[in-house]
Amino acid sequence: MTRASTYLDYNATAPIRPEARAALLRALEVPANPSSVHAAGRAARDVVEGARARVAALVGVPAGSVTFVCGGTEANALAIESARASGFARIIVGATEHDAVVETAKASGLPVETWPVDANGVAHLPWLEADLKAPGRALVCLMLANNETGVIQPVAEAAALVRAADGWLHVDAVQAAGKIAIDFSALGADTMALSAHKLGGPQGVGALVAGTRATLHRRQHGGGQERGRRAGTENVAGIAAFGAAADAASRDLAAMAEQAPWRDALAERVRAEGAVVLGEAAHRLPQTLCFAGEGFGSEIQVMNLDLAGVMASAGSACSSGKVKASRVVEAMGRSDLAPFALRVSGGWASTEDDWIKCGDAWIAAWKRIGARRREVA
Repeated sequence: MTRASTYLDYNATAPIRPEARAALLRALEVPANPSSVHAAGRAARDVVEGARARVAALVGVPAGSVTFVCGGTEANALAIESARASGFARIIVGATEHDAVVETAKASGLPVETWPVDANGVAHLPWLEADLKAPGRALVCLMLANNETGVIQPVAEAAALVRAADGWLHVDAVQAAGKIAIDFSALGADTMALSAHKLGGPQGVGALVAGTRATLHRRQHGGGQERGRRAGTENVAGIAAFGAAADAASRDLAAMAEQAPWRDALAERVRAEGAVVLGEAAHRLPQTLCFAGEGFGSEIQVMNLDLAGVMASAGSACSSGKVKASRVVEAMGRSDLAPFALRVSGGWASTEDDWIKCGDAWIAAWKRIGARRREVA
């Protein structure tokens, strides 16, 4: 990424924070396995446990509630497979959940039901309340904030329904962490997935937070690392950087909230050109905007912005670089707009000028496409 580039794809991955980079480099100088009992091993263990406390503080839990894994996808999988191993009979998955949740649920061998959302992408609570009355204890999966639209879900309200039905609520908080304040206990979740690289840490490290009602069953076997919950030598440097990024993200929450007016200003500009802003009536992450210009293909938008030095995404960036119609937008009842959705997402180093430049580039491309259409017509 050059200095002249405008990077607005933080929901795909955030550039590493200086604090995280420094912590990673320091940890690389600790030449030991954290399971070793000698002095160097104890030093490595101190690094891991210090980072665990910092990640725990990000969501308001005791350090022992945090299990380090390789990323958000593994965290989601560990939660879902643990619920299955604990005897839960079925899985209820929100219609706009990330593929990491959807595909793991499908692979579990348990019956999977899709929990619908309204036109703004908000999960329909009366549907859940009715469905929980059916036979079989349910694992319910509801993300805290959607990766494409930024829509924040009514997790605490869902948790009350799930607990009343003796269910297990798993929350994918990968996109929300570091962008809004999170209180695990207040939300009422049983498990929660986190990922370092979404909040300014490195790729390849994440965490699963588990409450007292959840029993984790390890999927990866071998040694007794992570309190027996996840075998394998810990990624000491990555974990150290995760902890530093979590600290910095907590510090910067107020600054993140300041991006909401920048987001809204861009929304007004593209709406004036005929685009549709998705999820705008719902409570959303302050730095995420999803909109669609009918007839302006998502991949064409991304390419035009890229040529103008602006980096954004067509929906989720977790599909091996593929661009396809947004499943999230389809679930919101706008299949007509699903092939045209664009996601713009800021982060810890974004500026107001970044959002303005994005708007300038998108509008210029939109007008070029419109002019070509008129010529063809």
